[in-house]
Amino acid sequence: MDSGRLPHALLLSGPEGCGKLPVARALAQYIHCQHRHDGDSCGVCPSCVQHASFGHADMHYVYPVVKSKTKGVYVSADNIAEWQRFLQEYPYAGWRNWLEISEAGNSRPSIHVEESSEIVRRMNMTNYAAAYKIALMWLPEKLEPAAANKLLKIIEEPYADTLFIFVSDEPKEILPTIYSRLQRVEMRRFSDSAIAGILERECGVDRDAAIQIAALSDGNAAAAVEAAAASGELEGFMRTFQEMMRKAYGRQVRELRELSETVAAMGREKNMRFLAYCSRMVRENFIYNLQVPQLRGQNRAEEQFSSRFAPFVTAANAPGMMELFDTAAEDIGRNANAKIVLFDTMLQLIVLLVRR
Repeated sequence: MDSGRLPHALLLSGPEGCGKLPVARALAQYIHCQHRHDGDSCGVCPSCVQHASFGHADMHYVYPVVKSKTKGVYVSADNIAEWQRFLQEYPYAGWRNWLEISEAGNSRPSIHVEESSEIVRRMNMTNYAAAYKIALMWLPEKLEPAAANKLLKIIEEPYADTLFIFVSDEPKEILPTIYSRLQRVEMRRFSDSAIAGILERECGVDRDAAIQIAALSDGNAAAAVEAAAASGELEGFMRTFQEMMRKAYGRQVRELRELSETVAAMGREKNMRFLAYCSRMVRENFIYNLQVPQLRGQNRAEEQFSSRFAPFVTAANAPGMMELFDTAAEDIGRNANAKIVLFDTMLQLIVLLVRR
């Protein structure tokens, strides 16, 4: 920005929870700041105050929503209250957090064609106060094809006073016609020590717990903050995982069917989180057998279970179990019947646990 070489369409990409959205917001504030210095905005000028309160007239946020005629939701601005709450409560922008705050339920938020029309309309308006109008789009991979096609011209041939900032978790899923028009900057995951520091400073987590959660978060600050706030969910997942493995080893088919129905009743998003937990636990139990403590990422309760369960997780069945859980999560994410998928998964575990 200082050298005058800021591209008109910039893409910040990287894994979820690596701080892309905070960086994009900081860049937008820096561009609009009236007294920026030393590579940062001043934080006190009228523009910075307006950014802090989400009220800058030349700043436009675009994000996925669930279109609803009954609720009058068609474009991002119709969910602005939920968006502001999301940015305040979850600054590292976890997708699951947005689903909960926007009350998406079993629907999958998208960026619809009405949104593209609104973007074109806003970018055609005269600037209110700043030299640049900025459109910040979170998760362009959620653009519907018709919506993306409507934006091609304005992205490729924007007005001189218009900037687009795109923030993506999955850049490979962005439509090629959009992706090819963006200048890309890749961001990397946080280190475990950085995650631990975030948990200590921003969540009040003690040092030992922060280090443990950081080791499990895989550099995802959003997931780490969520885990710190919802440690009870992980404890529930651990108990369910243990029960599932015991029943699968004992070939208790009726009990597994009942358990699959109980897990399915948690809802799709929680089902997917549980299956991701199961996949991680299989990996951790396989690592446990290597007898290299520094490679482990488990809490004490998980390690106690692993001391008994790890011998049943070997090179012969660990890859199959992890693939089984990952496939089940993908199927449920695509709206497959959770009861059927989970019961089938648990039945296949019976076979895999024998394969040692």
